[in-house]
Amino acid sequence: MNTIAKFVVLAVLCLLMGNAQAQDTLQKTDHSQEITRLEQLKDAIVKDEKMLLKAEVETINERLENGEISQEKADSLKREMAKKRALNIENRIAIIESQLALIKRNPETYPSNPDVFDAFSLTIGNKKRVVIKGESKPVKYDIRTSNQLLFAIGFNNTIIDGQSLDDSPYEIGGSGFVELGWLWKTRLLKNSNFVRVNYGLSLQWNKLSIKDNQYFVANDDVTTLEPFPLNLKKAKFRTTSLVVPVHFEFGPSKQLGFNDRIRYQTHKQFKIGLGGFAGINLSTKQKLKYKEDGKNQKDKFKLDYNTTNFVYGVSGYIGVGDFSVYAKYNLNDLFKDQDVAQQNISLGLRWALD
Repeated sequence: MNTIAKFVVLAVLCLLMGNAQAQDTLQKTDHSQEITRLEQLKDAIVKDEKMLLKAEVETINERLENGEISQEKADSLKREMAKKRALNIENRIAIIESQLALIKRNPETYPSNPDVFDAFSLTIGNKKRVVIKGESKPVKYDIRTSNQLLFAIGFNNTIIDGQSLDDSPYEIGGSGFVELGWLWKTRLLKNSNFVRVNYGLSLQWNKLSIKDNQYFVANDDVTTLEPFPLNLKKAKFRTTSLVVPVHFEFGPSKQLGFNDRIRYQTHKQFKIGLGGFAGINLSTKQKLKYKEDGKNQKDKFKLDYNTTNFVYGVSGYIGVGDFSVYAKYNLNDLFKDQDVAQQNISLGLRWALD
């Protein structure tokens, strides 16, 4: 038994020593690979900065050929770009050298982690900014197209043949619209941002609050307002449309010039937009709230109600910066094939956020 016990103890010790050696070898191998990777990254940094410098020089040459700058200015810009890229190489390689020294000096404290060196971040206060990346892209000298988030909200009603808004069967305050979409803004002129075209995709919700205890009833191909048999608390009618808005926007902007780029800023600048929209009606819903036998009732009817499938109209806005006053008018009839035509009209506020 003693011989067997000794053999077991010896086997366990050999196994533990083997594992320790394997782990130590693996750790050394990992650090060796990390050191090799960082050495290779230094070469990649040089190539990266040279590629960016080449792109910047090409942009400067294009400006020179287009007559935007003189030969003297072009040479000056090239020298500035070359100096900047040389300093970038020096600073970025210095960071890698520091990381290499840290690993070689403390291999057991700083284990291998390839992701650590793909980007070096600098934290100032609560803001974290990346100051070095594994890959960089050349700065585009001029960006003619940008994108925006569109949000609009306001009042909604209808224009009815032979009636004024004072005689409208819909509440002025209780009827409204909401629009949410994504837009692209493209500068039309080469060296001026005075004229832009805005286009995109948006959802429009137009709601009507029906007055005088009435609700919509669809009888075959005719939709009419009729008295409700009980006392209505609320009668809401809503259409949801997917549209493509297009506006020509006019207004001044500030040109911001840098050595390697130009940008146009419309912040706090006056603007006016004229255009329209076209799309399809996605759904129509009527919601009724009333009391029956002392109990609150709520009915929702998601029907066609003979609403027009294809919607289109004109719209415009006027404002400053991201904010403007917004109006839109549907040229299509709300209901098709009706004796009395009526079209949606809306007035509200519009935000286009870059």
